[in-house]
Amino acid sequence: MGKGCITVTKYFLFLFNLLFFIFGALIMGFGIWVLFDNQSFIAVLQESSDTVKVASYILIGVGSLSMAMGFFGCIGAIYEIRCLLGLYFTCLLLILIAQVTAGVLIYFQRDRLKHEMSNIIKGMIINYTGQNRTTEHTWDYIQRKMECCGWTGPGNWTENLLIKNSTQNLYPCSCRNDSLPGTDVREVGLCDHLSAEPPVFETGCINSVENWLMENCGVILGILVGVAVVELLGMILSMCLCKSVVQEDYTKVPKY
Repeated sequence: MGKGCITVTKYFLFLFNLLFFIFGALIMGFGIWVLFDNQSFIAVLQESSDTVKVASYILIGVGSLSMAMGFFGCIGAIYEIRCLLGLYFTCLLLILIAQVTAGVLIYFQRDRLKHEMSNIIKGMIINYTGQNRTTEHTWDYIQRKMECCGWTGPGNWTENLLIKNSTQNLYPCSCRNDSLPGTDVREVGLCDHLSAEPPVFETGCINSVENWLMENCGVILGILVGVAVVELLGMILSMCLCKSVVQEDYTKVPKY
């Protein structure tokens, strides 16, 4: 009966480590997406803030470590190697503590992060020229797709250096509201308007962007919670299996 329980525990631990490996791959993949993505709001923040880049490297590192731990956990479970099981438990505990600490810090620093994001966007609008294909064109894409203009409203664009110092009536082309009469629609750069008021969207992008971030945060949190659950189960099963291994038999480990 005891031997059957050990066998079940061993293969359950192998299964959880396989899931842990997959979750680690997802976290690493998300970190790579954040680092190289240039078609979403992340690209705007990434170009102007080192925080996003550092976060992406951390995600890649945590994902890689999770994959490695999943692999070693599988080996330790199948071949019942106590030193690997103990090392696996310790690393899982450290990763879990790091994840909880990071989550608490992000939660209590959320207002500061929101303020930093607002400063980044407003600074980008002030220095907008339409020539930066990474940051500015991504912001143009956001304004077109979300049908918004500026951060809190189209008034943000009055602070743009080119618009402020120009003798023409310029406005960002990506803010163009197709339902209003005006010049031909262009996707990037600054356009000239002939009417008294520019034909732009009246709402700012702050609400749309925050909703977008909240939707993506839900995906991230879901992945992290799933990883945490697998980590806890892995820790419990690894300790149970480690206690049941009386004497290690290294002859079961394949030779290469």
